[in-house]
Amino acid sequence: MVDAVGPDAKLYLKPVGFLDSPQYFDDQNTRLNNSLLWFSQVEYSIIENGKPTIRNLVPVELWDKIASRLPEPLQERAAALFANLTKAHAPLQCGERVLRFDQPHVMGILNMTPDSFSDGGKHEGEPQNAADAGFNMATAGASIIDIGGESTRPGAETVWEGDEIKRVVPVIEKLAQCGAALSIDTRKAAVMEAAITAGAHIINDVSALLHDKRSLEVAGVSGRPVVLMHAPSSGKDPHKGAGYGNVVTDTFDWLEQRIGDVVEAGFEREKIIVDPGLGFGKSLSDNLALMNNIALFHTLGQPLLIGASRKRMIGALSKEAPVDQRLGGSIAFAHHAIQQGAQIVRVHDVPETVQAAQVWRGMRDAGVTARV
Repeated sequence: MVDAVGPDAKLYLKPVGFLDSPQYFDDQNTRLNNSLLWFSQVEYSIIENGKPTIRNLVPVELWDKIASRLPEPLQERAAALFANLTKAHAPLQCGERVLRFDQPHVMGILNMTPDSFSDGGKHEGEPQNAADAGFNMATAGASIIDIGGESTRPGAETVWEGDEIKRVVPVIEKLAQCGAALSIDTRKAAVMEAAITAGAHIINDVSALLHDKRSLEVAGVSGRPVVLMHAPSSGKDPHKGAGYGNVVTDTFDWLEQRIGDVVEAGFEREKIIVDPGLGFGKSLSDNLALMNNIALFHTLGQPLLIGASRKRMIGALSKEAPVDQRLGGSIAFAHHAIQQGAQIVRVHDVPETVQAAQVWRGMRDAGVTARV
C-alpha cells in the first residue's frame, strides 16, 4: 500500500475476473452496470509522473477496505470510479425505439460516401438502395443504423456540409420508420441539424463535438443522445497527433475531461455514450492495448461503443487480409468487446455480428440461470 502520493497521482480501476455463474459465489462478485456480466476482482493502478507506482488485484468483497486505506486524495476518486462500475445505465428513448443497456446492441454502418475505406461508393447517389440496405440491417437485428456522408479514413478529403446533407438526409427520411434508432455520423453542426429534422435520433461525432464550434449547442438543444469519440485531433484530419505516453490512460483521461466539459456546458450526462476511437491516430499496439483494456472505460460511467469492424489492425494481424476479407477478425473483436461489457458494437457485417451476440447472450442466460 502507498502511504503518500504526489499531487499528480491518479487512480484507475478495471473490473476483472468475470464469472459464468455468479450465483454460486454470493457476496464475492458484483454486477457490471445493468449488464449480464459479474466481476469478482478489481485491478487498480496508481499512476504518478506517467508511471505506475502500484498495481494490484483485489477481491470485490475487500474493495471497500482497501479503498479506505488509499492515500486520502484518492479515496473520493476510488468511490466514484467503483460507483460507475455498478451504476445502472438509463435507457435511451430514440423515437419509438428504446435502447436498454441490459444487453449489447449492434450498430450497423451505412456510408453514403465515395471514399470510405471499406464500402466507399457502394451507395453513393443511390438513396433508395442505401435505404434498402438499412432496412435489411434492421431486419437482421441492428438496434442502430449509423449513417455517414463524409469519410474519416486517413487522408480523406473534407466534404462541404451542403454535399454531406444531400448524401444523408434522403436516406434518413426513407429509414424513419425502419424500427431501428438512426444515428448521424458527422462532425458538422449544420449536418446534425438537417439529420435531426429528417428523423435522426443519435449524434455520433468522431471529434466529440469539438470540430464545429456550434455542434455542442446544436446537440444540447436537440436533446438527442451523443457519442463522444476520442481522436488525437479535432481538426481537418482526426488522425493527426503527437503520440501517447500510455494510450490507455491518455485516452481515458481525455474522455473523462471531455465528458466533464460537455456536462458542465449543460448537456445531460445520461445521454452521453463514449468511444475510445480505435484506429484514429493509433498504432497497432495502441489499438490492441485499448482492446485489452475495454473494461477500464466503464469507470467513466457512460455506455461504451466499440468500433473495430474491418479496420486496418485486422489486416495487420492476419497476413494483410484485404478489407473485404476481414469478417472473422471483425467478429472476434466485436465478441471480445461484448465479453468486456461494451454496450454497443459498430459493424459493417450486421447479420453475422447479431448472430454472434445472440449466441453470447444464450450462453450468458444459461450461466446466470444455472442451478447446482
